[in-house]
Amino acid sequence: MKRSRDTAASELFAALYPRLAGWCRRLVDDDETAHEIASEAFTRLWARWTSVDEPRGFLYVTAANLVRDHWRKLERERRAVRRARTEAAVRPHAEAPDPSVRLLVQSLPERLRVPILLHYYADMPIREVSVLTGRKEGTVKADLHAARELLRVHLRRSLDHTV
Repeated sequence: MKRSRDTAASELFAALYPRLAGWCRRLVDDDETAHEIASEAFTRLWARWTSVDEPRGFLYVTAANLVRDHWRKLERERRAVRRARTEAAVRPHAEAPDPSVRLLVQSLPERLRVPILLHYYADMPIREVSVLTGRKEGTVKADLHAARELLRVHLRRSLDHTV
């Protein structure tokens, strides 16, 4: 039993790790952090191995949550640096908004962010996103549309400020 469990886990790791780590790499823009997140997702899967029905979905949702935590940490660090610079400067300069799509995706509410990450960044079909999020396909489509509209508005606003 243990041998077959170990074999199944090894095969799953070999099949999914490179793609999961690559997906994380596109989201966090750092190889080391991407590998840490992908490894942590597999560690969490292994801890729940017998209770997870859909390992691939579990890995991507777990990695998406870890990426979100990483983004939040980076944003806290950026705010702390900005605060320190502002306090040190006589006249603080207003920073131009960053039109980075990744930062805009990060700013979306979780209800919209998770489907965007799974559908566009993990290349999952809407049906699979529906199953993983526990939402109807129509709801996922509506959430993707709403997220795209919000991203379009934010991106346009960011670009207008930079011109």
